[in-house]
Amino acid sequence: MINLENQLLIAMPALDDSYFNKTVTYICEHNEEGAMGLIINLPIDLTLNELLAHIDADVESNPIMSQKVLTGGPVSTQRGFVLHSPQFCWKSSLPLSSDVMITTSKDILMALGTDQAPEKFLVTLGYAGWGPGQLEEEIKANSWLTTHADGDILFNTPIEQRWKKATERLGIDIAHLSSEVGHA
Repeated sequence: MINLENQLLIAMPALDDSYFNKTVTYICEHNEEGAMGLIINLPIDLTLNELLAHIDADVESNPIMSQKVLTGGPVSTQRGFVLHSPQFCWKSSLPLSSDVMITTSKDILMALGTDQAPEKFLVTLGYAGWGPGQLEEEIKANSWLTTHADGDILFNTPIEQRWKKATERLGIDIAHLSSEVGHA
């Protein structure tokens, strides 16, 4: 089994799923029990300021707090995840690579927009999940491409450009790819 942790899962143009069309998913966990990832380019109509107001956080106005919250996937859409640059002071943090951590505790949300916040971050609600072998089968069926994740795409690339930038990292023009497996 190829481990896809810390990879970007790029939806093929022909992926026939309205939810995952042209998405880029950061794979947080992948093992014999399945896979879990966060979509990083599907904003919802909610800013960080609005999200924090829903949880009664008292946050001062800060331009970074006007950034959009993302839908991380269709599973547990009320559960929040923060992908961020390394910072080891949160209650529920897990390093995913040398450049990326994930935190699910409320304490990091309260720090966003303050001096205590991680240098770079994105917030998602929900996650994408696959059962044992499911993701591997979808890749074989030509639904996804993969490439190594990097902080530039995660944190510096505008949301609407992440799919294009991730495909460009592969060195191919995705518009010329066939949607059929095994045919030139």
